[in-house]
Amino acid sequence: MPLKTLDLFCGAGGSSAGARLAGAQIACAIDMSPIATATFKANFPAAKVITARLEDVDPTALRHEIGEIDILLASPECTNHSCAKGAAPRDEASRATAMQVVRFARAFEPRWLVLENVVHMRPWARYNELKVKLKALGYSMAEQILNASDFGVPQSRRRLFLVGDRNFEPGLVNVVREKKPMKARSILDNRSKWSMTPLFAPSRAKATIGRARRAIGTLGPRTGFLLVYYGTDGSGGWQPLNRPLRTVTTIDRFALVVRTSQGPKMRMLQVPELKRAMGFSDAFELPVGTRRERIRLLGNGVCPPVMRYVVAALVNSPRDR
Repeated sequence: MPLKTLDLFCGAGGSSAGARLAGAQIACAIDMSPIATATFKANFPAAKVITARLEDVDPTALRHEIGEIDILLASPECTNHSCAKGAAPRDEASRATAMQVVRFARAFEPRWLVLENVVHMRPWARYNELKVKLKALGYSMAEQILNASDFGVPQSRRRLFLVGDRNFEPGLVNVVREKKPMKARSILDNRSKWSMTPLFAPSRAKATIGRARRAIGTLGPRTGFLLVYYGTDGSGGWQPLNRPLRTVTTIDRFALVVRTSQGPKMRMLQVPELKRAMGFSDAFELPVGTRRERIRLLGNGVCPPVMRYVVAALVNSPRDR
């Protein structure tokens, strides 16, 4: 039978999309963002989808409504854990939303749970407390850091997966790097689909021109590349197309530069391209929201192929066969 699943902090549905590929049935999902829940409902029409803060949801009443579940998925707010926030002050109340996982696990008592977040969640002062409280509920816990590029996703995206099993030591993903990572160029639409503007336009920011000149100086004038905005990345603000895309974030971060008969031109990567970079299928819909809101959904999302492997490893542990 399909494994009934509850997805907390569900976002657009990346975790659920991956779990569904592993054989799960998505029973219910909760997120406070109306854009996220509308997107989720479009892709999981049979699921109950709740738009609310988790603190305002009674998990006991919800269990009476939807019944027992087998898997609890959760991707708590990550901005205040991420290094991408730089030196800005952290919102402890935001980080503490992760403790809602304990409340829902206590009420539903699912066999398995998966918590996904940025790697920088581990130094959080309450991270060990979170694990201790889940262990007190009867879960054996384990953690694993996985890079999406190892799972056929054309993006380098390292994330922490904290998994729990009430019956056995949880199964972990066996990462086998037999295939070469997919390249960033694999996500690109046909060149004629999107309009481009001259790279060296008078209005172009000096920093952008500087990044582009560094790339051209390395690759030569005939090779396309990606400009990487907003933050240092150790590579001069650009990347080649023959490597996985750098981590997709919640902001419009990447621009494609190509050589044309009119000189080098550029454009920002588009939502369908970023969706491919996250490992979503073409059938997955992003039907609502502005461009900025949809990019934010993707940047906050979970790569479905990775979650597919995580859930499969957890529920198909050899000890359960």
